Amino acid sequence: MQRNRRALSEINVTPFVDVMLVLLIIFMVTAPLLQQGIDVNLPQASAKEMGPSERTVITIHKNGKIYLDKTAITLKELTSQLEKKKDSEVFLKADKDVPYGLVVNVMGELREIGIEKLGMVTEPKARMK
Repeated sequence: MQRNRRALSEINVTPFVDVMLVLLIIFMVTAPLLQQGIDVNLPQASAKEMGPSERTVITIHKNGKIYLDKTAITLKELTSQLEKKKDSEVFLKADKDVPYGLVVNVMGELREIGIEKLGMVTEPKARMK
């Protein structure tokens, strides 16, 4: 008795499909985490605190007024003042009731004049016990 055995020429694609589905899930989960709108460099806790004369603070009040350190200023004056100072690091404090568009507008102007590091100043949340 002679049996005719032929080699199986079909490729088993099940492991390949399993690996591809796992990779698809991984990319779907990680893709939203990779998208960032604005680069924010926060100071590290172990570094010494900067003195008041070393830092530039921009404050946006809830009525829409912009302050450079403690002086009221317009957006155009702000950009010209910061171009003269050539600071690369600025801290931005904005009231939580300020319209989002105004904050983004100020941040865009800062980015255009070459400010690379923008720190957003916030209040720490109270811990619940």
